[in-house]
Amino acid sequence: MAIVDTSRRLQVRYILQDIESFEGAGTVPSYPTARPEATLEFLQAARQTMQDMQQKETELLTKAKAAADKARQAEWEFHNAVMAMKEAVRGHFGSDSDEAQAVGYKKKSEHKRPRRRAA
Repeated sequence: MAIVDTSRRLQVRYILQDIESFEGAGTVPSYPTARPEATLEFLQAARQTMQDMQQKETELLTKAKAAADKARQAEWEFHNAVMAMKEAVRGHFGSDSDEAQAVGYKKKSEHKRPRRRAA
């Protein structure tokens, strides 16, 4: 028997086939089984558990996406506030001030002057 990798998700088509098979087994008169994991009661419980966990996953993914959207929005709001603060400092103290350098700008006097190219 081949090794089954249970760390990956089953494809939807396999799950749909399994549901069809389960529903079909309910129509088989006097379904015989000696395996406890193959009884209709166990199959029904397993299906219900699967559906409950899928619903819970969907709810959590929705919450995670909403939290990610809120975090992204907060990041942009913070970034825009910092940019406004930096512009205010540079506007108030000037481009060549120590205060402008303290908030992340390079002093205007520290920029290299462009050199002419030799013709």
